[in-house]
Amino acid sequence: AYLEEGSRHFADYVEAVGWAQDFAQQNRALMMEAVIAAARQVIGKPFEVNLEAVNCHHNYVQREHHFGQDVLITRKGALSARKGELGIIPGSMGAKSFIVRGLGNPQAFNSCSHGAGRVMSRSQAKKLFTIEDQIRTTAHVECRKDKAVIDEIPLAYKDIDAVMQAQSDLVEVVHTLRQVVCVKG
Repeated sequence: AYLEEGSRHFADYVEAVGWAQDFAQQNRALMMEAVIAAARQVIGKPFEVNLEAVNCHHNYVQREHHFGQDVLITRKGALSARKGELGIIPGSMGAKSFIVRGLGNPQAFNSCSHGAGRVMSRSQAKKLFTIEDQIRTTAHVECRKDKAVIDEIPLAYKDIDAVMQAQSDLVEVVHTLRQVVCVKG
């Protein structure tokens, strides 16, 4: 099934997606303000924040120009990696994450993966792994370690280092982040 461009439902969908993406961007801005305000209360010394924030959507639709045509790009499992553009590529709840800079590879529609990706389904992970496996594989991370999050166990995901190596022509790693806390709803 699909919505044909030019139809009312297509226009409604594009408008709703745009609204949701704008809402998400505003939400990230408000969270950043709240984090800075909390840091100012704890640190107690005045400081300025003048670094560039990494602001990228996770799953989204956007109009772009590729191969001589204006097209709608749906990035599901991907993020924009235009030349010089910063992005965040998270690992699983037990793996490191990366701040990256896009290399602008036109053959990949200026995109890269937005994470490791699963090696098994959620239901398969729930059948295969135990809470003890979850505790062992996330020992270095403050996170939930209960039955409700077994499907997010790091063993259900691809090796993030292999994923990053496979997309070395799409992004360069600017920072590697060691995970300390992971919040799953």
